Amino acid sequence: MAHIKAGGSTKLGRDSQGQRLGTKLYAGQYAKIGNIIVRQRGSKIRPGINVRIGKDDTLYAVASGTIKFTNKRVRTFDGGYKMAKYANVVPVEAK
Repeated sequence: MAHIKAGGSTKLGRDSQGQRLGTKLYAGQYAKIGNIIVRQRGSKIRPGINVRIGKDDTLYAVASGTIKFTNKRVRTFDGGYKMAKYANVVPVEAK
């Protein structure tokens, strides 16, 4: 005999998969050409030297080197200033 009288389906229990966003390579780490540095929604971190931005706002390296994050003061559309974070790839000198 059933312990629960009528255990039908539930309207709950649905959830979407995680999108695996975030920083993939951190400051000081080595990046090869094409390596993804940050996956993000919107341009929270902007592309700097040797870094390009994809159509889904993913930042990736276009040169081999060390990752470096910097903060820079940029002008906003209304004439004010705000701090913006940039991702850079500093090339390593060949020996």
